[in-house]
Amino acid sequence: MTTSEPLWSHQQTAEFLGIPTATLYQMNHKRTGPRSYKVGKHRRYTGEDVLAWLATRSSDLSGE
Repeated sequence: MTTSEPLWSHQQTAEFLGIPTATLYQMNHKRTGPRSYKVGKHRRYTGEDVLAWLATRSSDLSGE
């Protein structure tokens, strides 16, 4: 991780993606969501990782 931007909380990330926090927890558990980092007891995300993950999802959706 090479960003100096603040990390996003689990709640902030779910809100940005427009999904329930429970869905994001499930995605983490299945390793299908954006990359996250464990900081203490909390999951944190970078905006860069979330946007990169979204870019891969848009290519998945175009094949439907």
